[in-house]
Amino acid sequence: MEFVNSYAVKRLNHFYIGFLVGLILPCVFVWLYITSFYPVDISFFEILKRLYPGVLLGKLLLLSIVPDLLMAFVFYKNDAFRLTSGTIVGGLPFLIASLFML
Repeated sequence: MEFVNSYAVKRLNHFYIGFLVGLILPCVFVWLYITSFYPVDISFFEILKRLYPGVLLGKLLLLSIVPDLLMAFVFYKNDAFRLTSGTIVGGLPFLIASLFML
């Protein structure tokens, strides 16, 4: 059984769609992670301001790349190579930012 319809994947097999997925998915993951597991009842942006000067934001950005890699794996298994390359390139800014913050 295929995970995604082959026709739908081939129709949406464009680099820019994968790039948008690669940029949006880590942001959504960081938001979900912070709102779910951070114990304080302050806003999302206040938490980011507190995490910014430290190493924890770099580790959180590095962790946010994991959903991108999983999505790239799903696209790769469905032979959507342009989507895969867009997803990986979209995740590179998060990788570069996290390496500078570690």
